[in-house]
Amino acid sequence: MLQPTDVKSLRGADAAAPDQAPAVRQQLGKKPGSQEKIARTFQGQPPLIPHATDNFDEVSLTDNQCLECHGEDAYKKKGAPRLSDSHFVGADGKRQQVSDARRYACTLCHAPQFDAPPLVDSTFIGTPPQK
Repeated sequence: MLQPTDVKSLRGADAAAPDQAPAVRQQLGKKPGSQEKIARTFQGQPPLIPHATDNFDEVSLTDNQCLECHGEDAYKKKGAPRLSDSHFVGADGKRQQVSDARRYACTLCHAPQFDAPPLVDSTFIGTPPQK
């Protein structure tokens, strides 16, 4: 039979101790447009962000700095990838003139890259999407 002293938290023996703050890691990539695109590892994977975003403003109701390069009006001039057509489909399934509000917070799907070891081991081997 287990004794109360045999049960331990994943944090260690003292569960009341404050958590140690994680080390601050640098984002990979520098200025937008100066890195190669990162290959996708499965069909439907949102593109990964190959440039630093730590100096970008927070996304708000009135401002999304990502759209200054990737938006419909700017991508050609900036030489950046355009928002995918899926970003212009509303909840009703119809094409809209502007990006759907559900796709406005870019980093919910598109992840910047950091110089950090994986949190867990993985044996995942993707299959690159067909072109």
